[in-house]
Amino acid sequence: MRKIAIVGAGKIGSTVADLLAGSGAYQVKVLDASPEALASLNSRHMFEMEALAIDDPAALARALEDRFAVVNCAPFHLTTTIARAAKQAGAHYLDLTEDVASSRVVRELAAGSDTAFIPQCGLAPGFITIAAWDLAQHFDELHDVRLRVGALPRYPSNALNYNLTWSTDGVINEYCEPCEAVVNGRLREVPALEECEEFALDGVTYEAFNTSGGLGTLCATLEGRVRNLNYKTIRYPGHAQIMKALLNDLGLRNRRPVLKDILEQAVPATLQDVVIVFVTVSGMKNGRLMQETYVNKVYAQPVGGEMKSAIQVTTAGSICAVLDLLSEGRLPQAGFVRQEDIPLADFLANRFGRFYAPDDYAAFRAAAE
Repeated sequence: MRKIAIVGAGKIGSTVADLLAGSGAYQVKVLDASPEALASLNSRHMFEMEALAIDDPAALARALEDRFAVVNCAPFHLTTTIARAAKQAGAHYLDLTEDVASSRVVRELAAGSDTAFIPQCGLAPGFITIAAWDLAQHFDELHDVRLRVGALPRYPSNALNYNLTWSTDGVINEYCEPCEAVVNGRLREVPALEECEEFALDGVTYEAFNTSGGLGTLCATLEGRVRNLNYKTIRYPGHAQIMKALLNDLGLRNRRPVLKDILEQAVPATLQDVVIVFVTVSGMKNGRLMQETYVNKVYAQPVGGEMKSAIQVTTAGSICAVLDLLSEGRLPQAGFVRQEDIPLADFLANRFGRFYAPDDYAAFRAAAE
């Protein structure tokens, strides 16, 4: 049984703990600065728990000793501290961060490491990159790769058409930081909340706009091989305009703690959500201009006897699937591992990756091949 440390006992960390402990394959230790958060963990499963200051590198490294892997589910600003502690402890490292700067530090730590460093293992970045890379391999020449992801309330009832479903800090960060894209064959930075587009899926109209961090390493991987590549977050129409007013007109991009307090006091959370994953790739195949699409909707569902939101299920399921593949020796065991290095077929066949498997996708791939 593999010994695993999970750092962070919040919405995602608690779900990761439920999935891993419930599988019977992992001995789980959960670390968090809050004793209250640890006490709220699902009592159906046996966890080793330890309350400690996550931002204390020496204490954290000691707590990670003898662990096969560290699964980082803490806020993005703690990413580099936890990654360094994992390296010091000699453990494999996985995280969920969408923060570009933190991921660059993780990549530097991976250089020459005896253990694997696999950042950005969530939904976006994470699974969205795995799916896009798989589709891209089916083409002789790539033209456009479009990645769209959204975690949305099923029943929006406010002007933002939004409910809090995951980290408020993470939402604000992706709305503020520059975004990577490939435009006319060249890697560029584009502003967040811009290039808003509308599209319809199953009779529902959505908008999608630039947000930071969703592509992971895909831009660097495909630069020079694709004409256009971009990532956009999906929301209901009108959301982007209100957020731009808050961030730009009211200047709250420079007062992020104030914006966080406003959102958390005024916008309720919900477990009744849906995650939409929509990847479209076009290009030349056997002399013809073709397009392939992966699309899926994932809804809230019970995990370990407790209802979990769709964003909890997809994010936790993704990082648990990657951990499983690492544990089974199906991924590199040392150095920096990209999401592009993870085969989609292996991911979807995994017990945790099953959340992402559309009913008709296997049949579609068999027919396409």
